[in-house]
Amino acid sequence: MATRDYYEVLGLQKGASEEDIKKAFRKLAIKYHPDKNPGNKEAEEKFKEINEAYQVLSDPQKKAQYDQFGTTDFNGYGQGAGGFDASDFGGFGDIFETFFGGGGFSGGASRRRTGPRRGADLEYAMDLSFEEAVFGAEKEVSVMRTEVCDNCSGSGAKKGSKAETCKTCHGSGTVRVQRQTLFGNMVQETVCSTCNGSGETISDPCEVCKGKGQVRQKRKITVNVPAGVDTNNVIPLRGQGDQGTKGGPAGDLHIVLRVKPHKTFIRKGNDIYVDTHISFADAALGKEIKVPTVDGDVSYDVPEGTQSGTLFRLRGKGVPVVNSRNNARGDQYVNVIVDIPKKLNDKQKEALYLYKEASGETVDRSPKQDKKDKKKFGIF
Repeated sequence: MATRDYYEVLGLQKGASEEDIKKAFRKLAIKYHPDKNPGNKEAEEKFKEINEAYQVLSDPQKKAQYDQFGTTDFNGYGQGAGGFDASDFGGFGDIFETFFGGGGFSGGASRRRTGPRRGADLEYAMDLSFEEAVFGAEKEVSVMRTEVCDNCSGSGAKKGSKAETCKTCHGSGTVRVQRQTLFGNMVQETVCSTCNGSGETISDPCEVCKGKGQVRQKRKITVNVPAGVDTNNVIPLRGQGDQGTKGGPAGDLHIVLRVKPHKTFIRKGNDIYVDTHISFADAALGKEIKVPTVDGDVSYDVPEGTQSGTLFRLRGKGVPVVNSRNNARGDQYVNVIVDIPKKLNDKQKEALYLYKEASGETVDRSPKQDKKDKKKFGIF
């Protein structure tokens, strides 16, 4: 594994953010988890590889060392660049529960239902105006989440009573079932059907949560949106997801951003593009024009002979770089569009005939048109 690129293992580019690393790990861990691929040695090795990469890239110190030197192994202990060993987590079930709050697969995760469990992560889609994304904003969202029942303090039992140890599984949350197969007797461990794996039974449930120990509540949460965010950026709010059970930590709330398009500006990364129309005469002679920016209108001198499609750059008038220490911003590009009139009045035609004549160009017209123009303009 020492020769493998950890970023490549997780399907990322070097310099990926903490959130990107976590997302990539979660996705691959679900796919290759041994409990989901029983007996598949290839999936088991892949899972070890994924976890080794995550062990390094999720640790700021190890990640910095790896980014600089391409390894974190300077002691020669022979455990690869990260020194990863699945036993550090107590087995694959522990690894999975550490990051996903326990569940979904058989094996170790199911046997720990009686202990603390992390709450689920939640996701909320937030719409932002173009200006809010550029300059940042303070927004308030209403989120439905699972919280500990205040009436029973999370026990699930009615006041004055308490939960009892399950008499079927004796508090373990699991039972062992013996089955006769073609290969002889086999013992299988399954979730206790009496207590659903909780290890406890409630004879007199709380009237508010109906014995669940948790209730659904709508909460208003303030979100500080930093300047420079864009569509599909995610703002993680730690501990604002569903609350855990049995004293487990709360999950996170992921705010997924959706930025509305602007009627004037087009954003590309941290740069902004805008079209501005000028006349043929202004393009030829040059002119000072007003250009809209997100900070307000600014003056710009269009030089003589500007061609349609020319891009002018306004430095530092783009979108701020998120969390930049030096307040860095992108640029704004002004696309000049020279408008050619579709219809000309007599004076405009006269001026253009004179322009062509002054330029030494041949003015070709039919005799009828020539006579008409002589009479009208008196210049031929």
